[in-house]
Amino acid sequence: MQNILKKLDLTDYIESFSKLLAREKSIILEGDINLHFKLINELSRYDINEPKKVENLDNQLVHLQKQGILKVYEIYEFIKIIKYFNYLKRFNFEGKLQEWIDKIIIPSEINSVCDYFDEKSNLKHGVNDDFDRVNEAIKKNKEQIKQSLYKSINNSNLRTYLVDSQVHYVNGEECLLVRGGFNHVLKASVLDRSNSGFFYVLPHSVSSLKQAQNDLVNKKEEILLKVCKDISSTFEKNLMFLKFINKEFDRFDHYQARIFFAKIDDKNFILPSKKKENKLVKFSHPALHDPKPISIDFTKSVVMITGVNAGGKTMMLKSILSAVFLSKYLLPYKASKETVIGSFKNINAVLDDPQSVKNDISTFAGRMVEFSKLFSAKNAIVGVDEIELGTDSDEAASLFKVIIEDLMKRDIKVIITTHHKRLAALMASNDDVELIAALYDEENQKPTYDFLQGTIGKSYAFETASRYGIPQNVIKKAKEVYGEDKDRLNELIQRSSDLEREYKLKIAKLDDEIENMQRLSRNLKEQKETLDDQIYSEKSKLHKEYKDARDEAKKAIKAKLVKEGHQHLNISHKKASEIETKKVVDPVELKVGDRVKYRNTKGTLISIKGKKAFIENDMGMKVQVKLEDLQRSGNPPKIKTPPKKATVNVQKPDSGHVKLDLHGQRSDEAVDNLDKFLSDALIAGFDEVLVYHGIGTGKLSYAVKKFLDSHPKVKAYTDAHPSQGGFGAKVIKL
Repeated sequence: MQNILKKLDLTDYIESFSKLLAREKSIILEGDINLHFKLINELSRYDINEPKKVENLDNQLVHLQKQGILKVYEIYEFIKIIKYFNYLKRFNFEGKLQEWIDKIIIPSEINSVCDYFDEKSNLKHGVNDDFDRVNEAIKKNKEQIKQSLYKSINNSNLRTYLVDSQVHYVNGEECLLVRGGFNHVLKASVLDRSNSGFFYVLPHSVSSLKQAQNDLVNKKEEILLKVCKDISSTFEKNLMFLKFINKEFDRFDHYQARIFFAKIDDKNFILPSKKKENKLVKFSHPALHDPKPISIDFTKSVVMITGVNAGGKTMMLKSILSAVFLSKYLLPYKASKETVIGSFKNINAVLDDPQSVKNDISTFAGRMVEFSKLFSAKNAIVGVDEIELGTDSDEAASLFKVIIEDLMKRDIKVIITTHHKRLAALMASNDDVELIAALYDEENQKPTYDFLQGTIGKSYAFETASRYGIPQNVIKKAKEVYGEDKDRLNELIQRSSDLEREYKLKIAKLDDEIENMQRLSRNLKEQKETLDDQIYSEKSKLHKEYKDARDEAKKAIKAKLVKEGHQHLNISHKKASEIETKKVVDPVELKVGDRVKYRNTKGTLISIKGKKAFIENDMGMKVQVKLEDLQRSGNPPKIKTPPKKATVNVQKPDSGHVKLDLHGQRSDEAVDNLDKFLSDALIAGFDEVLVYHGIGTGKLSYAVKKFLDSHPKVKAYTDAHPSQGGFGAKVIKL
């Protein structure tokens, strides 16, 4: 772990995270990462105090298992954990978080022990009467010592010998500072001498009180030892629960530390995905101060990063591997939520020069040793910096081409940086290879720390040398040696990069314009449909008004019986019948499956029979209409609410005990009770339980063993410790 952190420059970042943990532990969060992610999200909605710092209690648990006696401070470390979970139980959590907290049922006798101590781990008043009496006696004794010393200070005979009228502390003892000759007026023991030659003395009258105080302190320690022995006995009886809650505290500590860490600088959790897609969006490597965010798609099996020296190629490589590492261990980092990181079992970083006196190996040989290990790797991502380091670049290009292609077949993702163009040119024709070039600002003669996908980058070795102070005449001669042909090749590469960059900008601009045109087209279509509805409505209204007027005219004619009126009425009727109220629509060819609109109803065309059509509207009803009355509709169907799936809830057991007593039961009755007990323990999340079956004739013991041997969730079982039943009980690991 430390090796990969050092290679990826993540050591300081992980150390800053580890400081937020309540106790020192590995950063690895074991178990289902999807469940952890869900619980972290649920927990982040609540404002919860961070847990107090707690010591590692593995040794104390072993000590209890051996019936040892814990010291007061060790007992209080357990109490801090218990008190914190009691604090968490006061929250009204929901979902998986509430299910998890409900599993932690604290035995009443353990809760009682929590009430023995105050916040400073001192035994509270009223817990033990003898302890309280001794404490009171010590308090009175201290007051007597103080009064005796001040009485000596105020003694007129001693005042001549006193250097000052203060009580001094020397070697933890209260004493007086006096001049020589004090023994004529005061019986005392000399504790020490000052730099000025005076004496620190303890009067004999105080010595007896001091001895009494020591006796009281010893008595207090004896009583405290007895209390610790009783508490340790209680803890030993609940050892399995203490192991369980100790493990759950570490789990909660992981969650809480990650939440606090994410709030610093507004970091995001990126959960590893099962998708084939891999891309970084606005990622900032934590080792850089004020970094330029990186965005890169590394979905393809091989990513080759070429281009300018000191242009950020290595940091790009480290950024990709760092994001994969942090996502793998569910650690938050600065990146957009659009970032997608795949799930990788192994992360390999081939970044350093392996050559050293200690290794006794060449650079290239060391690289071959590291590559040989990759052929046995599975589901891995590998980062290689300066892949052709240590040997001839042309020979290496041919070798590494074959090596990389073989690794691709093994489903291993490879991220490479190189200055040499030969390998990039060999791999460029492979569709599963992504070329990325680090860009250079020729006008200002410095790297831009930007990257362009789809092209090979130029190294700009001469420009870099000039920027760092190499004389121009030396660079000019180097260019002559390099040759015009190769220089022309570099110009072609640069021109290709420029064209690629220009092409991508034009593509992006065209995509924006196409999207804008599609949006305008949709708006116009919706406006046309709205206008058609309005025209249809207005025509219908006019037609109705004309019909009403015609009816009135008929009534008038009937009343006056005028022949000429009938002639005018016939003409009006003819004209009215010629008025059409159909919508004005462009002729369209419809086919089965098209989205269509009929008046105010939208749906899908499911069949056509002559001039008739059948549509299924968005409510699921089938309607027969005239084909000519249909219009095409581009609006998507309304999403139907899926039927709710039936769920099965497993009820949590009423008891949180981890012990079962089978004494006096028949074999078949005992096996049934044992089966239910193990099921309840598995649901409650216990991984170790204790079952008493006794010795007796051995029938019950044999039935229990036979059942445990066949149970699919029992990992192992052993006879219990003599203090827990010995041969008459079994400790079962689930």
